[in-house]
Amino acid sequence: MFTGLIEEVGHVRRVDKVRTGLQRLGVEARVVTDGLQLGDSVNINGACQTVVQVGTDRFSVESVSETLQRTTLGSLRVGDPVNLERALRASDRLGGHMVLGHVDGVGHLRRLDEGSGQWTLAVEPPTELRRYVAEKGSIAIDGISLTVAQVLADEVFTVAIIPHTFNHTHLSHAAIGDPVNLEVDVVARYVERLLTSDPNAPRKRLELEDLRRLGYSED
Repeated sequence: MFTGLIEEVGHVRRVDKVRTGLQRLGVEARVVTDGLQLGDSVNINGACQTVVQVGTDRFSVESVSETLQRTTLGSLRVGDPVNLERALRASDRLGGHMVLGHVDGVGHLRRLDEGSGQWTLAVEPPTELRRYVAEKGSIAIDGISLTVAQVLADEVFTVAIIPHTFNHTHLSHAAIGDPVNLEVDVVARYVERLLTSDPNAPRKRLELEDLRRLGYSED
């Protein structure tokens, strides 16, 4: 599990196709390698990966076809910046929100505006994830814990980025049209599961009465 608070921006140094459906990624990093061991988990641009090789200033992970198809890791190139976070320890503070490192889908950047001491990022999520995006709800974008500011009429959502986050993540290198890994709030997934026992059944709207049955109050 992760917090969505990026520890450092690393850089891709090797991309090797080990065999069909298996990619090895070599990443240069100095902060997350401290204490890192074989078999540890590292969040790379929102995707939880297992360390298969580690040195003082770099480490390697291997990604299977499922990861390559469902995330942006398969499109990384040598020199690309990547957001990095080590797995949460039991003694750590949960400063962002609960991020599992399980990418739900890939969205695209539609706008990046600077003004009033912050950046506003607009993201278009894939259709199947739109129902999980709620104003003031949590979402992870390339592993960064963020709060949804608005959900617009065209289903694009916006988040507000403070200067620290902008300057200490790979967002400072972002461009309009870039694909981004998205992980929706896991609580939304569980609520949906509680409301329908059959995942293939037609979805129904979440009503106030449903929340009352689940123990939520209006206070």
